[in-house]
Amino acid sequence: MADFEPPVPATLRDRLMQPGGTLAPFRSQSFRMIWFANLSSALGSTIQSVGAAWLMTTLTKSHILIATVQVSTTIPIMLLGIFAGAIADNFERRRVMLAAQVGMFVAAVLLAVLTWAGLMTPALLLALTLAVGTGTALNSPAWQASVRQQVGTRDLPQAISLNTIAFNLARSVGPALGGVLISLWNSSAAFLANAICVMVMIQVLLRWRPAGAVPERKPMLPAIAIGLRFCAHSRPIRRILLRGLVIGFGSAGYQALVPAVVRDRLHGSEIDFGLMLGLFGIGSILAALVIGKARQRWGTESVLTIATVAFIAAQSLLGAAHSLTEALPATFLAGAAWVASLTTINVAMQMRSPEEIIGRCLSIYQAITFGGMALGSWVWGALADIEDLPFALHAASAFLLVTLVLMRLFAPMPKPHEGRIG
Repeated sequence: MADFEPPVPATLRDRLMQPGGTLAPFRSQSFRMIWFANLSSALGSTIQSVGAAWLMTTLTKSHILIATVQVSTTIPIMLLGIFAGAIADNFERRRVMLAAQVGMFVAAVLLAVLTWAGLMTPALLLALTLAVGTGTALNSPAWQASVRQQVGTRDLPQAISLNTIAFNLARSVGPALGGVLISLWNSSAAFLANAICVMVMIQVLLRWRPAGAVPERKPMLPAIAIGLRFCAHSRPIRRILLRGLVIGFGSAGYQALVPAVVRDRLHGSEIDFGLMLGLFGIGSILAALVIGKARQRWGTESVLTIATVAFIAAQSLLGAAHSLTEALPATFLAGAAWVASLTTINVAMQMRSPEEIIGRCLSIYQAITFGGMALGSWVWGALADIEDLPFALHAASAFLLVTLVLMRLFAPMPKPHEGRIG
């Protein structure tokens, strides 16, 4: 009789890589390749954001102009996002992403050259960051819609979380690198670093050959109308979109006013600014690692509520801070809350969007959420000019608190199988 051999227990890595596991999407070579390239692109984008935000503080004293740097990167997603979604569904997504990345590369090079030559002005800086935002608006729906193509429906939530980790890993390292580059030279070094990082993504996209048929092209406006009609007629999606709008608007106070807080309230340097953004990224990564399990255990509504309350606390703490030491815990908490809320809404949207129109559905979601952020950035920046920075941050927190109560009553997040696709 043969000796009995007990089964070898699965290692932690094996469990994480199993279907449905946290790292399961990495079994796909396409996902791995694009994930690392996206990490590089996100790193460059974060470094550039630090450079642009800090450069504007040296070009003007206006809080609303400083906040408008954030607006210029998000408003194209609101204005062009729906068209970008239709483009993602009508053309090969790899080619759409490639065109967007090339445009962002050109804008980054122009930012670097003009800043190095001392020719940069507030208007020119906003115009070029607007160009970068336009590239992001074109790239994002095609990239997000391609994730399901890379990993399938079962591993989609894990893939979204891993992409969030990549983005926030870049946010944890990028700001510190950006601060160092600016201190060693000036913002032109940050813009040049972004151009180099974007080149990595361009090289990967040139090599990637996605499987699947080329989408059937449809007239642009009727294609957009189909996506709008689907989202308008779906009660679960309408509620998801409304939650994205109010959270984007309310949380924009933190995102837009951090540079001004560091300069005017904390009297910090570009290194301090990078440190704060880096800690924001660390909080985001830690939240992304556990958010999937938290949603499974407590549900999307509970997670979104906890995240919103945490962001309210973070914004209020930042408004009350008088030193970097007091501001750092708020920064960490804001990063964790930011990822927990937006990842939860993103997953809910993707799981309820049909494959044939997913690009349009995601672009509508992004247009509404980032439109809320763009409008919020302007409103809170204007309020900071009229009153002061603490007043604007506390007002943004009050808005989030009031709308959280109303949303839980009148627009709760969909239940697990409500409107779900697949």
